[in-house]
Amino acid sequence: MRPTMMEVSLGALKHNIHEIEKYMSLNRKDTEIPKIMPVVKANAYGTYLHLHNEILEHFDIVAVAVASEGAALRENGFSKEILVLNQPDESEIEELLQNHITIGVSDVSFVKRLGETLEMWKKSTVKEGVEPAKARVHIEIDTGMGRTGIRPEDTVKFIQKIQENSHILIEGIYTHLSSADYDEDYTNEQLEKFARAVQDARGLLGEIKYVHCSASNGILNYSNDQHHLYCNLVRAGIILYGYESFDNMYEKIDLKPVCRLKSKITFLKEVEADTSIGYSRKFITQRKTRVATVPIGYADGLRRMLSNKGEVLICGKRAPIIGNVCMDSFMVDVTEIPGVSLGDDVYIWDNDKITLEEVAKNCGTINYEIMCTISDRVERVYVN
Repeated sequence: MRPTMMEVSLGALKHNIHEIEKYMSLNRKDTEIPKIMPVVKANAYGTYLHLHNEILEHFDIVAVAVASEGAALRENGFSKEILVLNQPDESEIEELLQNHITIGVSDVSFVKRLGETLEMWKKSTVKEGVEPAKARVHIEIDTGMGRTGIRPEDTVKFIQKIQENSHILIEGIYTHLSSADYDEDYTNEQLEKFARAVQDARGLLGEIKYVHCSASNGILNYSNDQHHLYCNLVRAGIILYGYESFDNMYEKIDLKPVCRLKSKITFLKEVEADTSIGYSRKFITQRKTRVATVPIGYADGLRRMLSNKGEVLICGKRAPIIGNVCMDSFMVDVTEIPGVSLGDDVYIWDNDKITLEEVAKNCGTINYEIMCTISDRVERVYVN
């Protein structure tokens, strides 16, 4: 087995679910505690935890980003509700319907195409004596993200358009808070706009099965009963996996990071001063140096930005990456670490002495991106 792996803790994930539920119960007033909809897009943020049905079955509904992700969950035996958060391309409609996946919608032309597909299916199933297929949708309101969603003032008109097809069932309404990590005034403006849209929607639909606006930052920084919204669902993303969605997050909630990226030393050598290390001679030794080679590189998702910049953990001590990160490996200066041997563990992040956030900062990006781009060449190993 290749020594490079992502070690994923099922116990940490279960702990985080409990802590998020507890946090919401303490920060909820007189209304019902919202349910958690785990966001398992991008292979559950690179952890592949979405393949563990014994965990997902804890939830009534989960969220993905594209149709193929939902289809993969169905193939893996997941039977509960799945929501595609982003309005998909029209070419994905049949795959969504075949897998009974709920669709986030925000465009009249898409709704029209969805209705046409359902009508076509209706004609074929009537001949076979089968009940016509129905599509479940959540309406997305753009309150200030500027990505997808209808304008709040178009809510009534959009619902009426959907209602022209009796086989499309409106089961939810939602928005996305763009700045819930730092801009309170802007977020409150978004919540006010969403509250008005929800009120308009309820005027036509009555009670709505799912109302949701908060992802990780919203969960931790805003109450779901602000502005009389009474949302009954939250979208737990990065915090489900135990990583920071904003600075000093751990002061608010006790979460445990779920994964560690590790490999092993597969080659050791000692070189003299003035020896070049790696492609393009970007590192030249200044002394006699002990160099370890580690078999993980940028094809595995280890960023070249860490070349001559990042550090890893070996025998409990930090060691600098030297030279350019290669496609399949990188080199480390282990001169200052006594007793280093072939086969010693190398942690790219261990969540203690080297955090995912530190790695992301060294790469000029965010923890989300580092997690999601660890490639499938890296085996995921699950522990308790």
